[in-house]
Formats: sequence, structure tokens, C-alpha cells
Amino acid sequence: MSESETEGTDKAARDPRIQSGIPRLDFILKGGLKLGGIYALMGPPGSGKTILANQLCCNHIQKQEGRCVYMTLLIESHAKMLSHLSTLSFFKPEFIPERLYYISGYQQVREGGFSGLMELIRRTLRDRQATFFVIDGMESAEQFSTSPQAYREFVHGLQAFTNLLGCTTLLVSNVRERTHVENAVVDGVIELSDKLVGPRAVRELTVHKFRGSDYLRGRHEVEITGDGLAIHPRTEIQFARPPEQAHEQRIRMGFGLKRLDEMLDGGLPSGSTTALIGAPGTGKTLLGLCFLVEGARQGQHGTYFGFYEPPPRLIEKAEDVGLPLNRYVKDGRIELVWQPPLEHFMDSLAEQLLEKLRAEDKKERRRLFIDGAEGFRAAAVYPDRVPRFLSALTNQLRMQDVTTVMTDELELFQPELNLPTPELANVVESVLLLRYVELRSQIYRLLSIMKMRESRYDTSLREFRISREGIDVADSFESAEAILSGHGRIRNGGKKKTKAEKPRKKKPGVLKKMLGRGGRGGGRER
Repeated sequence: MSESETEGTDKAARDPRIQSGIPRLDFILKGGLKLGGIYALMGPPGSGKTILANQLCCNHIQKQEGRCVYMTLLIESHAKMLSHLSTLSFFKPEFIPERLYYISGYQQVREGGFSGLMELIRRTLRDRQATFFVIDGMESAEQFSTSPQAYREFVHGLQAFTNLLGCTTLLVSNVRERTHVENAVVDGVIELSDKLVGPRAVRELTVHKFRGSDYLRGRHEVEITGDGLAIHPRTEIQFARPPEQAHEQRIRMGFGLKRLDEMLDGGLPSGSTTALIGAPGTGKTLLGLCFLVEGARQGQHGTYFGFYEPPPRLIEKAEDVGLPLNRYVKDGRIELVWQPPLEHFMDSLAEQLLEKLRAEDKKERRRLFIDGAEGFRAAAVYPDRVPRFLSALTNQLRMQDVTTVMTDELELFQPELNLPTPELANVVESVLLLRYVELRSQIYRLLSIMKMRESRYDTSLREFRISREGIDVADSFESAEAILSGHGRIRNGGKKKTKAEKPRKKKPGVLKKMLGRGGRGGGRER
């Protein structure tokens, strides 16, 4: 056994935990609930408290061969509860009653007060040899309390007894003030919330207290699926400490377009992230697919992660310009992952992407095309998180030596170059810009490299052509100057203009009007 494994075993022996088995909850709790601890779980109706408590029980039985007792106090009947739980994959009816025992304590607390309830708890936990105990409906027990002190003494006595048995306890109640009496006595306080943010309904989990251990603070997204609760820690805190550096030797990853690869000094550095920005229709998606297809030609695996165009439409679009995308999708070298335009959670999207990449063979070079960054922005419940989220996501992609191209969309016609996600330009190594320009009553596409860290690159403007014959990057676009500043001027081959060629001062020509006003910022909508 290695030194690190020995250290991990010793730590587990000193700090035994009950693992929840719920995706990423144990990560938030840095290992799970402490063995013999007592914890408060609170939240409003519909936030998922009962599902979470039952999921903890079933996972404890299945993963750690535990024995659970689930006590209810004036909540829905057991028959109705089991009927609702039966639709969830984690619930196993065969656990009942030997491993998972349901019992009501309402009659005892109503007739005998806390002493009668405590006697029932002691007898049941001993008889069932319970290792995990849930009381669901603690607000009902509080109503029978003669004073806050009596209620505190009941929770303290319960804690002492269950700790002696080595039984971990969960007290479930509707959300109340976090300063409530039991919260000062218990070992941890976990809150589930369910609220409206604009038109969206958002469930979140927050750990307010967890004695004897570190934990991830703040709000974390929660989903209720057919598998139960799924929790998504904030990406910027989940990956706050990435490895120092990637160890793969860096190479150049080209687009397969001769002149563009020349402009990039051979291609994008492997393990880097590139922002491909431009207005709708400038060719961002096709250029990103071109990047994946070129990698597939070289035997490199590529992943498309997009939000708006389903795979059949992507394949059709690529085939129309001569990109053999379908061939490489069929042989598995390119994978198309499409997120329908529904309500998504930003952290869930990042987890899905990163876990998919981790599952792949790390020995081969990998390419990723994210189409586009606005999909993450639309999924953000709190927009001010987007800069930190993108920084954490791009750092993780670098650490996995994934070469990434991510699109972001400009407005179709705008007077200035205003990025919709300004922070994206700060967290990527390279920025490629695609823009329209009007010239001689025609629309042209221009491509330029705005930024490329730690590499030489060509700063000239190039015409970017898309046709049925394919995608091409031409020589420097000599028909216009200063396009990025929004002003185009007609060149005359270096010849001196004659008097006849000079425009009149009082009546400028139509083309000059078009370039002087409409040409500003890449065109004017008519």
C-alpha cells in the first residue's frame, strides 16, 4: 500500500462517515455525514426533503449494508409516501421492513409528550439495530413542547442516545428560522430551498453548519429526476484548485485550411482555449466543425457540444460545404452532443461535459467545439457568476489537455465591437473574429486574429469564403481598410485619382454613404 493510500485509510478510521451515495453531495460534505452525528434538514414543502431523506436511507442500505428506521410525525401517510417513492429508481420495496422500517411516532408524542416519544425511539432503534435514523416532521414535535428549553433537551437527549448506538440521525422539518433551537444543538444544518428567479423555479441546497469538518459553502443547484436528487456544486468552487499544469507536450492543432493555419503559425496550441466570435451567419459553426473534422483526419477524437442545431441539421450543413462530418460521426471519431433549447442548469452542463471528457482515453489528443457560450449564459440563474464559471471551466479543459474552440455571438449589425461575454476574451488564449463588411453593394465575410498568447500570428485581415466547393480563407482583403474600426475605403490600386474620379464634396456617392454610415460596424440593416 502506498503512503498516500495509508494516509487516506488512517484518516477514514479517525473520521468515519456515512456516505450519502447522492451525486456530489458527499463532495460538498467532504466525505459524507459523520458516523453517529445528528443533522437538521429543513426546507419548504416541495423542495425535496422527503426524497432526500429516503434516498439517504436506501443508499446507506445498498452501499454500506446499513439498517434504517424512518419515523413520521403528522405528515403524509406511509402508503401515500411509498406510492410516490415507487416511481424513483433508488427506492427498493424489498428493503421493507427488514432493512428499512417505517413507523409513526405522532400518537406517542401527542399522548405521552417527549418522554413517550423518546421511549418509542429507544425501543425501536435497539430492536431494529438501526445505523441510520430519520424523524420526518419535527415541526409537529415542536408544537407539543412546553417551552424552547424542553424541546432543546429532547434533541440533546436524542443526540446522546443515537451517538451511543453509533446511529446517524436526520431531523427533517419545514423551513424555519436558522436560529431555531435545535440548530444550536445538532452537528449540522442543511437547507433545501425552492424559489422563483424571474420565471424560473430553482431548487438549491445550502450547508449552513457542519461540525468537525470543512464543507463547500454557498448555494448549489438541485434537480429532482427519476433517480432522485442530483446536486450540482458551483463550478467555480468545485474546481477552485486545479492541478498546477498539464504534462502533455504541446503541439499545433490546425483547422485544415492552409492560409488560416499559416496565420496561426501552424494551428492552435494544444490544450488551449479559443474564442470564435462573430455575428449570425458569419460561419462560426462551420469553422468549428472544420476544426473537428481536421482532427478526425489525423486520428484525434473530437466532441461537439452545442445548444441550438440538432445533429442531423449539423451533418447536413457540413456536407453541403464538403465537410465529411457524417463519416467521422459514424466511425466514432467525432461525437455530437446536443442540448435542446430547454431550461438547463449551468453547473449541470459543465459537469456533463467534463465527465464525458474524463471518461475518454486520455492518451489521445482531443478536440472540443462548444457552440456557443451564450448557451451557458442562458442557463445561468445568477448572471454575475458567468465570469468565474467560464474561468473554472476553461481551466479544467486545459488541465485535461483538451484543445477547445468556443463560439460567442455578436449582434448582427452594431456600431462598435461589443462582446456579449467580455470576460470570455480574458480567460481564453486566442480570439478569432468573423465579421461582415458591405462593399460595392455586396456582403463579404472577414476573418482576423485578435489575440493569441505565447505565439506568433498574422494580424492581417482575410476574406472568409463559404461555398458549395468548401471553406476557404483568401489572401489579405485588399478592398477595404480599417474594417475593425468600422470604416471601409475603396482602394484604387495605388493610382492617383483624376479629377473625374474625385467625388463631389456636396453630393457624396451612394457607395460612400453606405461605407461611411452603414459600413460602420460591419453594415447597416435595411
